[in-house]
Amino acid sequence: MAETWDPDGEGVMRLPSGRLVRGRGLRRPLPDGARPAFAVHLLGGPPPPVACESRWLRWPDFRLPADKAEARLVLAEAWSRAADERVEVACAGGRGRTGTGLACLAVLDGVPAAEAVEYVRRNYHPRAVETPWQRRYVVRFAAT
Repeated sequence: MAETWDPDGEGVMRLPSGRLVRGRGLRRPLPDGARPAFAVHLLGGPPPPVACESRWLRWPDFRLPADKAEARLVLAEAWSRAADERVEVACAGGRGRTGTGLACLAVLDGVPAAEAVEYVRRNYHPRAVETPWQRRYVVRFAAT
Protein backbone atom coordinates (compact mmCIF):
# COMPACT_ATOMS: atom_id res chain seq x y z
CA MET A 1 0.00 0.00 0.00
CA ALA A 2 1.56 3.23 -1.14
CA GLU A 3 -0.36 6.36 -0.10
CA THR A 4 -2.93 5.22 2.45
CA TRP A 5 -4.16 6.55 5.78
CA ASP A 6 -2.46 6.45 9.14
CA PRO A 7 -4.32 3.54 10.77
CA ASP A 8 -4.64 5.55 13.99
CA GLY A 9 -6.03 8.62 12.21
CA GLU A 10 -9.40 10.11 13.08
CA GLY A 11 -12.25 8.19 11.42
CA VAL A 12 -9.96 5.62 9.78
CA MET A 13 -11.33 2.09 9.57
CA ARG A 14 -9.33 -0.99 8.57
CA LEU A 15 -11.12 -3.50 6.35
CA PRO A 16 -10.27 -7.21 6.68
CA SER A 17 -8.04 -7.03 3.59
CA GLY A 18 -5.95 -4.33 5.23
CA ARG A 19 -7.39 -1.51 3.14
CA LEU A 20 -7.84 1.68 5.15
CA VAL A 21 -10.78 4.02 4.52
CA ARG A 22 -11.75 7.17 6.36
CA GLY A 23 -15.28 8.15 7.23
CA ARG A 24 -16.18 11.64 8.33
CA GLY A 25 -18.87 14.25 8.65
CA LEU A 26 -18.54 17.25 6.37
CA ARG A 27 -20.03 19.54 9.04
CA ARG A 28 -16.87 19.05 11.09
CA PRO A 29 -13.47 20.51 10.19
CA LEU A 30 -11.16 18.47 8.01
CA PRO A 31 -8.89 16.42 10.30
CA ASP A 32 -5.23 17.37 10.53
CA GLY A 33 -2.75 15.42 8.46
CA ALA A 34 -2.99 13.78 5.08
CA ARG A 35 -5.76 14.71 2.69
CA PRO A 36 -7.84 12.22 0.72
CA ALA A 37 -6.90 11.37 -2.84
CA PHE A 38 -10.48 10.27 -3.59
CA ALA A 39 -13.69 11.21 -1.79
CA VAL A 40 -17.22 9.85 -2.01
CA HIS A 41 -19.85 12.34 -0.86
CA LEU A 42 -23.20 10.91 0.18
CA LEU A 43 -25.42 13.98 0.22
CA GLY A 44 -28.90 15.10 -0.81
CA GLY A 45 -27.45 18.11 -2.66
CA PRO A 46 -24.18 18.99 -4.36
CA PRO A 47 -21.13 18.75 -2.08
CA PRO A 48 -18.77 21.62 -1.34
CA PRO A 49 -15.71 21.88 -3.58
CA VAL A 50 -12.79 19.70 -2.55
CA ALA A 51 -9.14 19.57 -3.53
CA CYS A 52 -9.22 15.93 -4.60
CA GLU A 53 -10.99 13.74 -7.09
CA SER A 54 -14.49 13.02 -5.84
CA ARG A 55 -17.83 11.45 -6.67
CA TRP A 56 -21.20 12.66 -5.46
CA LEU A 57 -23.97 10.19 -4.80
CA ARG A 58 -27.36 11.82 -4.35
CA TRP A 59 -28.34 10.34 -1.00
CA PRO A 60 -30.80 12.30 1.17
CA ASP A 61 -30.28 12.31 4.94
CA PHE A 62 -31.70 9.23 6.71
CA ARG A 63 -32.56 7.67 3.37
CA LEU A 64 -30.97 5.54 0.65
CA PRO A 65 -29.09 6.43 -2.53
CA ALA A 66 -31.29 7.83 -5.29
CA ASP A 67 -29.58 5.59 -7.87
CA LYS A 68 -28.62 2.24 -6.38
CA ALA A 69 -26.78 1.07 -9.52
CA GLU A 70 -24.62 4.20 -9.52
CA ALA A 71 -24.01 3.77 -5.78
CA ARG A 72 -22.74 0.24 -6.36
CA LEU A 73 -20.32 1.47 -9.07
CA VAL A 74 -19.00 4.39 -7.01
CA LEU A 75 -18.58 2.32 -3.85
CA ALA A 76 -16.82 -0.42 -5.85
CA GLU A 77 -14.47 2.23 -7.23
CA ALA A 78 -13.81 3.51 -3.70
CA TRP A 79 -13.08 -0.01 -2.45
CA SER A 80 -10.72 -0.69 -5.34
CA ARG A 81 -8.86 2.61 -4.94
CA ALA A 82 -8.50 2.11 -1.17
CA ALA A 83 -5.89 -0.58 -1.91
CA ASP A 84 -3.28 2.11 -2.54
CA GLU A 85 -4.94 5.53 -2.15
CA ARG A 86 -6.42 7.59 0.68
CA VAL A 87 -10.17 7.14 0.21
CA GLU A 88 -12.73 9.05 2.25
CA VAL A 89 -16.48 8.43 2.53
CA ALA A 90 -18.42 11.38 3.91
CA CYS A 91 -21.91 12.68 4.54
CA ALA A 92 -23.00 15.71 6.56
CA GLY A 93 -22.88 14.09 10.00
CA GLY A 94 -20.58 11.15 9.33
CA ARG A 95 -22.75 8.39 10.80
CA GLY A 96 -25.83 7.20 8.90
CA ARG A 97 -24.98 7.49 5.22
CA THR A 98 -21.24 7.33 5.86
CA GLY A 99 -21.67 4.24 8.02
CA THR A 100 -23.90 2.65 5.39
CA GLY A 101 -21.31 3.36 2.68
CA LEU A 102 -18.53 1.94 4.87
CA ALA A 103 -20.62 -1.17 5.58
CA CYS A 104 -21.03 -1.67 1.83
CA LEU A 105 -17.25 -1.40 1.44
CA ALA A 106 -16.89 -4.01 4.17
CA VAL A 107 -19.23 -6.31 2.21
CA LEU A 108 -17.13 -5.79 -0.92
CA ASP A 109 -14.09 -6.64 1.20
CA GLY A 110 -15.56 -9.98 2.25
CA VAL A 111 -17.42 -9.24 5.49
CA PRO A 112 -20.69 -11.23 5.43
CA ALA A 113 -23.55 -8.80 4.78
CA ALA A 114 -25.37 -9.84 7.96
CA GLU A 115 -22.27 -8.81 9.96
CA ALA A 116 -21.21 -5.67 8.07
CA VAL A 117 -23.18 -3.13 10.13
CA GLU A 118 -21.79 -4.52 13.38
CA TYR A 119 -18.28 -4.53 11.87
CA VAL A 120 -18.58 -0.82 11.06
CA ARG A 121 -20.06 -0.02 14.47
CA ARG A 122 -17.14 -1.82 16.14
CA ASN A 123 -14.42 -0.36 13.91
CA TYR A 124 -15.69 3.10 12.93
CA HIS A 125 -18.51 4.48 15.10
CA PRO A 126 -20.93 2.75 17.50
CA ARG A 127 -23.93 4.60 16.04
CA ALA A 128 -23.05 4.16 12.36
CA VAL A 129 -25.89 3.09 10.02
CA GLU A 130 -28.82 4.88 11.65
CA THR A 131 -32.01 3.47 10.17
CA PRO A 132 -33.54 0.02 9.63
CA TRP A 133 -33.74 0.63 5.87
CA GLN A 134 -30.03 1.52 5.79
CA ARG A 135 -29.29 -1.81 7.51
CA ARG A 136 -31.48 -3.65 4.98
CA TYR A 137 -29.72 -1.81 2.14
CA VAL A 138 -26.37 -3.25 3.30
CA VAL A 139 -27.76 -6.78 3.29
CA ARG A 140 -29.32 -6.29 -0.13
CA PHE A 141 -26.13 -4.65 -1.42
CA ALA A 142 -24.45 -8.04 -1.09
CA ALA A 143 -27.15 -9.75 -3.09
CA THR A 144 -27.02 -7.47 -6.15
